[in-house]
Amino acid sequence: MSNDDLHALRHSAAHILAAAVLRLFPETKLDIGPATDTGFYYDFDLSHKFSQDDLDAIEKEMGKIIAENQQFVRKEVTREEAQNYMRSKNQTYKLERLNDIPSGEVVTLYTNGEFTDLCRGPHVKYSKQIKAFKLLSVAGAYYRGDENNQQLQRIYGTAFPSKQELEAYLKQLEEAKKRDHRKLGKELKLFTIDDEVGQGMILWLPKGTIIRNELQNFILSALIKSGYQQVCTPHIAKLGLFRTSGHFPYYKESQFPPLPDRKELDRCIKASMSSGEMFNEMETGKIDGFLLKPMNCPGHIRIYASEQRSYRDLPVRLAEFGTVYRWEQSGELNGMTRVRSFTQDDAHIFCRPDQLESEIDGCLQLVRLIFSTLGINEFRVRIGLRDKSSNKYIGSDDNWSAAESALRTAARNLGVKFDEQEGEAAFYGPKIDFIIKDVIGRDWQLGTVQVDYNLPERFDLSYIGADNQKHRPIMLHRAPFGSLERFTGLLIEHFGGDFPTWLAPEQVRVLALNEKVLPYCENIKSTLREQNIRCNIDSHLENLGAKIRRAELDKVPHMFIIGDKEAAENNVSVRSRINDEFDGTMTLEQATNKLKDMIINKTLPTKR
Repeated sequence: MSNDDLHALRHSAAHILAAAVLRLFPETKLDIGPATDTGFYYDFDLSHKFSQDDLDAIEKEMGKIIAENQQFVRKEVTREEAQNYMRSKNQTYKLERLNDIPSGEVVTLYTNGEFTDLCRGPHVKYSKQIKAFKLLSVAGAYYRGDENNQQLQRIYGTAFPSKQELEAYLKQLEEAKKRDHRKLGKELKLFTIDDEVGQGMILWLPKGTIIRNELQNFILSALIKSGYQQVCTPHIAKLGLFRTSGHFPYYKESQFPPLPDRKELDRCIKASMSSGEMFNEMETGKIDGFLLKPMNCPGHIRIYASEQRSYRDLPVRLAEFGTVYRWEQSGELNGMTRVRSFTQDDAHIFCRPDQLESEIDGCLQLVRLIFSTLGINEFRVRIGLRDKSSNKYIGSDDNWSAAESALRTAARNLGVKFDEQEGEAAFYGPKIDFIIKDVIGRDWQLGTVQVDYNLPERFDLSYIGADNQKHRPIMLHRAPFGSLERFTGLLIEHFGGDFPTWLAPEQVRVLALNEKVLPYCENIKSTLREQNIRCNIDSHLENLGAKIRRAELDKVPHMFIIGDKEAAENNVSVRSRINDEFDGTMTLEQATNKLKDMIINKTLPTKR
């Protein structure tokens, strides 16, 4: 089945869900019910709170509707006819959604059985074409995604052309629950989120910070080899900087509100100016202020501009682990993968036109190195292009064409599958996004590379060419991880918490079988720590089975079991939960060398 056909099938299942809810709860008001990449949902306004028993009953009613083999009938109507119908059904949300349809666009209704919905379609022809479906959960969802609006109830479901495909997907969901980074992050003490600090703000715990530092050190080593220079920029900067870049006001709705400087704030207070008036004056530029940075690029641009550059100086590659801030709706926050404060492995390259192709290729090869090191072998490339009918993009058509052409060439040279999607570009330039598939088959969007002719123009950047004249550099934006928070969340789920040795917060746990061997265990710990190998001792007075279970629950990759014999012979008995070849009895020196090799070579787990 094609993606379009599967979309139509799931969209039809959403209509059947709404029809079933209305049969069981006739007073329900309906909002929207689209298909998604993995299924469908529908939003309902109902005073009764849906329970699992309700979902079971709704699912049963959906089965009856499907068995009736209802036909989906499309009908074009006037806007007035649609309004009259929705008023007659007291469907106020549908009346508001009807106002979203542009004047002159055809208005269509779809009917199956006694149920009629305002819908663009498409749908299957008959309800029996839906062979397998399942309702999955219910959650709160604000109307139009705005937390100031009414909270609705959203029922999620999925549908497939066959029962076998549905069963496979449900098994995948079960595995995903076991690997959920929010669950494992809490169990393994990697990170926490505290209401006193703020939702969407990650507190990295000591073990999680080890993973973060190892990732930073890994990419930093690659950056140094590639000629990048490390820089640091402030967390806050003048509003005018982001007005020049275009981040404000283009994306003001996804940013924290700006703050006036102290002098302007005092003046506004003395003038009895309301906060709304003050923000309006900041937005229009009458008052300058400060903004928590939503992006690192303006700071890097000013670093480039801090001195005159020659064509011989280019490319200039500036890199920073820079923390940025975005205002995400509370309903969209999700553990580490959707946050309000995150740190990007950000870099910006300023280059000449003749260097552009090789610089893009270098960025793509860096992403490939990261993926291969972490065992992410299946990925594809998406080229995000501008939507020419939209006014949110800045710059000339010629610059956009040149940037898009450069990315197409780079994607072809990379030798992987790629597709193009209009409307996915950044406001200042097109981009390449990497879509990876994890070990249980889920897609994640990670690293990005963007070509930008426009910000160098907006900031009037230049370099002196061989002709002794000023020329405009081209700018590349590049973040292979995307953000350390999102990337770590993905890795937790990708490895199921069983990190390769080089990333594991605790690499070895020494299990002492009795008190007499504790001095030898302390010697092992000291020896390993001298080699920068993270090691702890379990000296609890318990049996070996309990110690092993505790280490396995903590997902420690390697255990050294020490009894009287091992202590007498200066050996260790190794039990590895992730690498088959690292099991058995060996000398401490042999075990230490094997661990060092695994860490240096970033050996991947062989057990899953």
